[in-house]
Amino acid sequence: MPTESISGKMKNSNLTGWALASPLMLVLLVFLVAPIIMIVVVSFWGATEWSIYPAFLFDNYEFLLTSDVTYRVFLNTFKYAFITWVCTLLIGFTVAYFLAFHIRTLTWQIALFLLCTIPFLTSNIIRMISWIPFLGRNGIANSTLISMGVIEEPLEWLLFSDFSVILAFVHLYTLFMVVPIFNTMMRIDKSLIEASVDAGATGWQTLWHVIIPLTKPGIMIGTIFVVALVMGDFITVRFMSGSQSANMGRLIQNDIALLQYPSASATAVILLITVLILIGTLLRFVDIRKEL
Repeated sequence: MPTESISGKMKNSNLTGWALASPLMLVLLVFLVAPIIMIVVVSFWGATEWSIYPAFLFDNYEFLLTSDVTYRVFLNTFKYAFITWVCTLLIGFTVAYFLAFHIRTLTWQIALFLLCTIPFLTSNIIRMISWIPFLGRNGIANSTLISMGVIEEPLEWLLFSDFSVILAFVHLYTLFMVVPIFNTMMRIDKSLIEASVDAGATGWQTLWHVIIPLTKPGIMIGTIFVVALVMGDFITVRFMSGSQSANMGRLIQNDIALLQYPSASATAVILLITVLILIGTLLRFVDIRKEL
């Protein structure tokens, strides 16, 4: 076949590929890239108590990066993200492992997996607020513990505390860890596990040296979902801490409520850069493209 004919077909194929991808690229440019660019631009604007004016100032970033409050809130944000990640990973891995390796029939696997998704058919806010009467001073948890003689007076730290915030985060985002891990585990060749057992490995050795390494892509995808969602969440922190705690999302929400859009934009840019750095670091350890 002539070289010109081959090159012509390759060019036509490339043009067809670009034509097919162009609608999605247009959507991403309009609804993702353009808003982010606008947020970056506004983050350099100036603001007074009464107005916002276009400018190119570093005042917003200077205030954020030199304020002790910002660093305390950042630390609080990372604390919530880390503890939630640990809890969701332990629960998500356990649930996914049970579904993938202890449930033998595909029908039961699908049925039990769908059962895990039932709470997610309701609003996040409703599921979050449902913890308030359960954890309150006169709630079900305290009443039960008092009636059983475990405690003599209600536990104050159950509600409007870091404990309640993390509990709500784990409740809301565990499924985002279960799904990718379960998907990865279902792709593991069962003959590898049988070979490990035949070689004399114990259950823990098989888990540590076979299953966990092969599940790393799913763990990494779940980690990205959970960390990104927790670091950007503000409504959970507001309700479950009784407005006594804050994260970066709360800072942004407070600035927006005060119509301080440049400051909110600067905080959003810093949060976005932080999340992107975390995701980039995670992606250097595991290649998740084969899972997508």
